[in-house]
Amino acid sequence: MWRNDSGLGGKSVVVTGAAGGIGRSVVKAFAEAGSHVLLVDIPGAPLNDIIATLPGTGHKGLEIDLSVLSNQAGIFEMAQKMAPMAALAHCAAVLRRRATVDEVTEDDWDFQIDTNLKGTFFLNRAARDSFKAAGTKGSIVNFTSQGWWTGGFGGSVAYAASKGGVVSLTKGFARSFATEGIRVNAVSPGGVDTPMMTGNQTPEALAGFVSMIPIGRLATPDELAGGVVFLASDAASYITGTVMNISGGQLMY
Repeated sequence: MWRNDSGLGGKSVVVTGAAGGIGRSVVKAFAEAGSHVLLVDIPGAPLNDIIATLPGTGHKGLEIDLSVLSNQAGIFEMAQKMAPMAALAHCAAVLRRRATVDEVTEDDWDFQIDTNLKGTFFLNRAARDSFKAAGTKGSIVNFTSQGWWTGGFGGSVAYAASKGGVVSLTKGFARSFATEGIRVNAVSPGGVDTPMMTGNQTPEALAGFVSMIPIGRLATPDELAGGVVFLASDAASYITGTVMNISGGQLMY
């Protein structure tokens, strides 16, 4: 018999990129599941405004620069003080869209690789350390992109490379952390109707991208959130090292 029991109720969950298009929906979904959510985003993000709209209680915001690795352990210390931590949903990422690979600069490369790949590696490891210190099981859900498989388009190759790395480290951490009761999975979105997707694109370029999606439209952020909560929940207790493809059929493998 199916049980609608996520195991997330009354637990703390960390969501990075919490003020972003997808992050907000993920935060709301965890709050609806009964979690106490720690919203993490860059300084100046409207975290308190988002918290005011959430169901439940005990939610908190933390404005922090994730690229400063020494900041990361404090995130999980704060979450564990809120309630026993159940999950990390790592939604934060950056994209510098260029028209062609020839326009990608060394700074573009370093910015995306450092934030999307290096930051993810050390954040995942810090989350593992927190679960281990607390003596509890836990779940980590990373975000990749359909670009990890396709290689990206035009000047997004650097971004796609960073997201390909996220897939590799997700699988490697899943294998390494499994004996400690920690599951690590990733969600791979296709086109999602967020400023990251639609910004700095001509209507023609965006229409061309949408034309490759069999469902025929961009996803809403809410259509990503359910997959994240599922992977974090007890319903996915035997799933680790997987990449959940949520792309409207754009990516099939």
